[in-house]
Amino acid sequence: MSEEKEYLSKEKFEELTKELDYLKSVRRKEIAEQLEFAKGLGDLSENAEYHEARQNQAEAEERVAKLEQMIKHAVITEKHKGGAVTIGSTAVILREGEKAERRYQIVGSEEANTKEGKISNKSPLGEALMGKNKGDKVTYETPMGVVSCTVVTVE
Repeated sequence: MSEEKEYLSKEKFEELTKELDYLKSVRRKEIAEQLEFAKGLGDLSENAEYHEARQNQAEAEERVAKLEQMIKHAVITEKHKGGAVTIGSTAVILREGEKAERRYQIVGSEEANTKEGKISNKSPLGEALMGKNKGDKVTYETPMGVVSCTVVTVE
């Protein structure tokens, strides 16, 4: 697995920690019970319940491993006010040729959600904004071509 830092807000870190605890303390027991029940149904080679329980087990263990890795390499970010754009900042931008400003919070990859206005620091726009200040011009690549914008404010 990757040794790369995982940038997370305190809230996201706590959410992932709770999910990991649930998977280890509750979900594993549920799956073990499913497996025991399915084994009691007879021939495992044609036992759909058994194969489903094994699939659930594999998915849960994969998620546990991913969460453990993310938590191990987590860097907790804080919201910033003003200054240069960093992870945790909110940047308000104005694209060239548009009248409406757009607001984006820069977050780590795990928290990115464009519907909520959260973009990854590794996204094209996120990378372009990192380190920029109010008034700076920014260009970045999209599937539709190069986009230019101005940083209106950094919060």
